[in-house]
Parts: sequence; structure tokens; C-alpha cells
Amino acid sequence: MKQVVQNYKSGELSVLEVPVPGCKPGGVLVRSVYSLISTGTEMMKVSEAGMSMVGKARSRPDQVAKVMQSVATNGLPATYRKVMGKLDSYTPLGYSLCGVVEQVGAGIDDVKVGDLVSCAGNEHALHAELNWVPRNLYTPVPDGLAPDHASFGTVGSIALQGVRQGEPQLGEVALVIGLGLIGQLVVQLLTAAGVRVVGADPDPSRCELAESLGAAACGDPGSAAVENAVMELTDGHGVDQVYLAAGGGSNQPVELAAHLARDRGRVVDIGKCRLDLPWNAYYEKELDVRFSRSYGPGRYDPEYELEGRDYPIGYVRWTERRNLACFLDLMARGRVDVGPLISHVADFEDAVETYRRLKDGELKAVTALFRYPSPSAEVKPRAPRITVPEVKRTSVSAPARTGNSPVRLAFVGAGNYATSMLLPHLVQRQGVTLSTVVTTTALSAANAQRKFGFAQATTDLDAVLGDRSIDAVFVVTRHSSHADLTRKALLAGKTVFVEKPLALTEEELASVLATVEESGNDRLQVGFNRRFAPLLREARAHLGARTGPASLRYLVNAGRLQHGSWYLQQGTEGSRFEGEGGHFIDTASWLLGADPVSVYAVAPSGNEDLQVVLRYPDGSTATISYVTSGAPGFPKETLDLLADGKVLKLDDFVRASVYFASTAGRKRWVSSRLPQARDKGQSNELASFIKAVRTGGPMPVPLESLVATTAATLAVQASLAGGAPVTLARSL
Repeated sequence: MKQVVQNYKSGELSVLEVPVPGCKPGGVLVRSVYSLISTGTEMMKVSEAGMSMVGKARSRPDQVAKVMQSVATNGLPATYRKVMGKLDSYTPLGYSLCGVVEQVGAGIDDVKVGDLVSCAGNEHALHAELNWVPRNLYTPVPDGLAPDHASFGTVGSIALQGVRQGEPQLGEVALVIGLGLIGQLVVQLLTAAGVRVVGADPDPSRCELAESLGAAACGDPGSAAVENAVMELTDGHGVDQVYLAAGGGSNQPVELAAHLARDRGRVVDIGKCRLDLPWNAYYEKELDVRFSRSYGPGRYDPEYELEGRDYPIGYVRWTERRNLACFLDLMARGRVDVGPLISHVADFEDAVETYRRLKDGELKAVTALFRYPSPSAEVKPRAPRITVPEVKRTSVSAPARTGNSPVRLAFVGAGNYATSMLLPHLVQRQGVTLSTVVTTTALSAANAQRKFGFAQATTDLDAVLGDRSIDAVFVVTRHSSHADLTRKALLAGKTVFVEKPLALTEEELASVLATVEESGNDRLQVGFNRRFAPLLREARAHLGARTGPASLRYLVNAGRLQHGSWYLQQGTEGSRFEGEGGHFIDTASWLLGADPVSVYAVAPSGNEDLQVVLRYPDGSTATISYVTSGAPGFPKETLDLLADGKVLKLDDFVRASVYFASTAGRKRWVSSRLPQARDKGQSNELASFIKAVRTGGPMPVPLESLVATTAATLAVQASLAGGAPVTLARSL
């Protein structure tokens, strides 16, 4: 792909061919449609790069101070090499764009492939054909908003955050000093908020533009016209707020702000102008000086910007992303008009020439945009593939046990599922000893010990893994830790029961299998319990063997999650389907007696409501409808399987039926149980697992099947991201 870069040492600008960024979890890959050139911030950077070394030093005294500190710490030669290496490198340009989502990373559920988004960030919304943008630095574009207008999202957020810092109220009067791009947006935002605005800028054309966009009056900052307008609108008291949206080395904006602000007025610095505050003037009026930091709360916080950790809305109402969405909404509703601010639109391939014309003053523009070419219709996307890792074993043998001694179990994790669905089936089981429970907090371990009679409670995982008397370890923690804890327990020689999912990425799945090969320990079970449900097993037996392909439909009425559920932490814990979907894929594969060969997924309303189509080697198909928008009173799981003139029907593990024809006519087998006796197979699953541990016999589910189900679950996200079926290719 192509990207605009600059060598800060030489000042050279170029459109460089660079690798396409990968689509990492927690973000999206975006193909640019329009990107905005900031004629203030960007052109200042371009101009600085063209200066001599002395000029660069004078323009950035903060960086000079860092260099001097490095000299004192690391010495002159090392510092010189470091500085020259940094200067003589390509640096990116750009920070505001609109584009189309081309690929969706793991954990993203609010956009899908093909959606139009507005993106922010001087590391993620660059002048490049493709950008990877993390969750909190993009937002969907409202219907009806043109993509060239949506490319203003970042600069609009900067202006909006500045206005928020001024806390304007209806009927107030504000002065905006500097009517470049940010100043023009501030004028419109204040006008939309019911504030009368006076503008100040030495460029008459910018003053005329601001007046056409809502300013009450504008003029040269040194003229009497600005002061007269302020005095007339405020009855001589002065403006309630001053917004400094100017740049340069003059101290005039700061002095004018003090002169025209009212007693105890607010002065908000948005731009990068000289700030030598005249002490007497600011002291006598007790002016409140505030700074506006870029797009809003979250800026420069890596946990917010890169890791996707949002601030609770009850504590931080307007974050970077919320400001971005708010500004787009204002444009979509016609409260802000950026059309008159677009002075020039250039093709992306003409980027270098466009910067030259802006720098030389040949091109006068409040805002210039780059327009990107559409992807060639002849280029067909490659069908995505996921490799199902081969299970390799070396000298596999079941851990040795002595006589008929009880099976000693350890639990890592004692959350809601462990305490409600697993431990009640184990606590009274003969031949089982609950040895140790491990949790991250001491109190939760103590609670589990008291309730279920564990012999020991601890927060020390290593003590459990090193205890040779423990036969099996249950991993019942949050999803992000499953693969790592499973690896550690296998390496310690334990038989492992891990709740689904086994892994959240292909890399995690491969690492588990590498551990199996390294340790020779394949004693692993994943908590796919539904294949052990008595009602379903009985129905399968009545259905009998198949001779032709089958069609299976599985409706999962998953429902909404409660606010605050850790299942919503998709950046770290995977998508909701990645956490639960393995249940339904495993059930379908068990009923059909094979592992899927391809997966196709679509999301009508994001990644929570899914339609997943699995294809099997004999031509059978399984469709899993995983929806969160159904009625709460409707059963969670209903399943129909049709094959060879027979139908198997399951109603939420309460009722099962098999319809078939015979020489005597139509027949039907029906079995049901009380709703409160609904059995999804946990008890039978645990019994089979304990038997395998006790006897050293085969594990209840072959490892190859567990791996295939996990790979198919991961393929759902890959299909959503690529917009095409994913082939599940077996490794050779």
C-alpha cells in the first residue's frame, strides 16, 4: 500500500510503498476514502522539517532539553547517534480520515466489514491507503453523512473539546481568536450552543467565512472593530469566554484575551500560540486560564487508546470517542456545516505536490482533503483460511495412579459457573476428593473451601501444579487465561478439564498443541457438555445411523448480558460467541459425526446476532442462529436435524422428539422431563472425565475433535472480518 511520509532531517516528502498493517485484536483495518490535511498542525510540522538544524532546535526547545538530559546521562556520542537516527527516519503525516472497514479484529462487535467509519489519531488515521485503528479511535458514520465531511471527525473533536472546556451557556458571548480550521469549527459549535460569537483574524476572507457560518461580527485583532463589537454585545462587560485558536510566535492573542474578557471570564487555549501571560491584566480580572488537550479525555492514555478500556460514562461523560461521535452527529443533523471549509480536494497520488503548494502559499486553503482511489474491481479477495493444527503425540501415557485411591481434584477458579454447574456434581461423588481451590483473591478461595469442603484454599497456582498427589486440574477462570493455564497444567503432568473456550486465537491453540507434543501429555477435556445430555443422547440413538447428508438448525436465544458483565470485555476476553459458541458447534459436529470443513458467518446487527453456517465433508450443513435480541421468555436452545426422511427435534433440553416413517406408517418417539430437571449434560460429562482419570482410559472426547471445534469457533470471527467463508484446512 502507499503512505505519505516525511524525512524530518531533510524535509523530503514522498509517497512510499509500505507493508499493509495487520488487523490486530481490538481494532479494525480501514481503507481510506478521504483524509484531511490540517493546514495548521501538519503544515507547521512540514515547515519545521525544512529548517536547518539550528532552526529545528529553536522551534522545539522542549526536545532540545531532552537531548541535553540524554547527553548528561548517556554521553555525547550515544546521544548524537540516537538523535541522528531518529531525525533521519520516515515519519507519518495525518490524523483525521474517513474510510471503509475492510477487516474486523477479534473483540470488535460494533462495526462490520463494509461499514463507513471516521477515524482519529496521529498513529492510526494517517495519510495511507490502509490503517489499523483501535476501538476507541473510530466511530461509525451516521446515515446520510458524506464521507468527505466525515473526514473532519478528528479536527471537529479538537474544536468540540475546546468548547467544552469553556463551559458556554445560552446567551453568553465568546471571542474566538484565530479563524483557521479549528477556529471556524469553534464558531459553529458555539453558535449551535446558543452563544453569540465575535471572531478575530487578520485574514479578511476568513472573517467573511466565519460571519457566513454564524459569527455575529469579525475583524482584524488589531482593529477597533473587534473591540467595538464585543462592547456592544456585552454592554461593555467583556466576553464570557475567549478561545485561543491561533498559532505563531506573537503574544497578541493572549493580550487581546485579557483586554476583552469580562471579570472572572474564561480563557481556553486550543491552538499553539505564545502564552506570556501579562500578570497584572490576568490577576486583576482573576481570569480562569484553561487548556484543551486534543480530542478529549483518553488522549495520550495507552490503556484507553490502544487497549480499548473505556472510561465509565458516569465519571467521564465526554471521551475522545464520544466527542468524535457527537461531532459526526452534529454534522449529520445540519448543526455544523463543513462544506464551506473544504477549499481543495486532491487525489492521493498528488500528495507531495499538494503539500508543496500549501507550503509555498500557492494554494490558499482552510482545509484540503486527499481523495483515495477505489479498490480495483479486478482484484478478488483471497478466501480466508484457518489451519486446524495437527495433534502430535510423543510417548503418551496416562498419569500413574495407585490402587483405588480417590481421584484428587484441584480447581483453578471458583466463579459462578464453577460453583453452580460443576462443583455441585462433584462434592458428593464417591471416589473424588476436592483437594485444593486456587483463586486470585483470598476470600473467594476461602468461600469455596467453606461451601464445598476443599481440603485447602490458596492463591498460589505453582503450589498446586507442583503437588504430585493431585490427579486433575479444572481450569474455570476468565477466557483470556484458559490457554496459558492449560499449558502449565499439562506441563505439570496433570489431566486437565478446561471450560470453553480452549483458546481465543490460532496462536493460543497452536501453543496448547505444542505443549501436548512437548510434554507427551494429551489428557485434556474441554467443557463441551451438551453432547453428554441424556435427552439428546437418547434422541440421537432413536434417530439411528444416517445414509445421506443432513440439515441441522440450531437456534440459540442467548439474550442480553447485564451491564458490567465481564463477557462484554471483548478486547481481552474475546467475543461473546468465541466464549460460548463452541458448545453449539461441538453439539452439531457430534450429532453429524464429523468435523466441519468450512465456516461462513454473517452479522446482521454487529457481532452479537450471528448466523453461522458450517459445512461438513459429506455435504451436511449446520446453521447456528446466535441471537441476543429475542424475547426473554422464549427457550434458549431449540434444535432440528433432518436426514433420511427423519427429524430429530430438541426443545431446550426439556423435550425431545424423533419423527420417522416405517412400513406401518408414521411413528414418533417423544421424551420429556420437568423444566426444573433440565439436564445439559454436566453430570454425565464429569462422570466420564472422572472415569478416564481413575482408569487411565481414553478421554471422553478425542483431542482432535476438541481442536477442530475450537478452530471452527475462531473461524467465525475470521469469516466476519473477511466477509467470506473460511476454509478449515488440516495441517499436513
